[in-house]
Amino acid sequence: MEFLCYHRDRPGSFRLRAEMIEEHWSYMDRFAAELIARGPTLADDLDTPTGSIHIADLPGPAAARAFAFDEPTYQAGVYRDVLVRRWRNVLGRTMWQFPGDPEAGRRFLVLGLAEAGDPAGAADPEPSAPDADMIAYGPLLSDDGTAWLGTAAILAAEDARAARAVLTADRYADVEVHNWDFGGRPE
Repeated sequence: MEFLCYHRDRPGSFRLRAEMIEEHWSYMDRFAAELIARGPTLADDLDTPTGSIHIADLPGPAAARAFAFDEPTYQAGVYRDVLVRRWRNVLGRTMWQFPGDPEAGRRFLVLGLAEAGDPAGAADPEPSAPDADMIAYGPLLSDDGTAWLGTAAILAAEDARAARAVLTADRYADVEVHNWDFGGRPE
């Protein structure tokens, strides 16, 4: 089962986050084979982290919560909250298999949050961005997969407005657009 975990930074946690980066990377190294996508969300300066996204294939909801809440920087208080949702990998690939240029253009995390109670089949079935721009895409689901809770997309786009347009405008109660970058231990 695939899960999306989005840790949002606590205000003023930048120094602690920077001090703990090796602990974070070491923890994530343990899940390298399970990771579909990962990376920081960024402020408008495209340098200051505002959160951290991890999409992983894990055994189930309990394992996903352990993955999210046992993470060392979460335990140390870097994050103010965590979103953990079952996710379905519509593209069937990892960010490392992204056919576009990972160094070109801006990248974004787009979270579309659905109204409560929508059935799982209500999700946007396919992304509206070209495949060369889409890094990861899929519905956010309830733990048992029966309720559609929204959609998450990571993509390359000209700007936040273009990134927002990947989701059908009237299908979501709220849409968040965050600057995002490929994550992981530098090579």
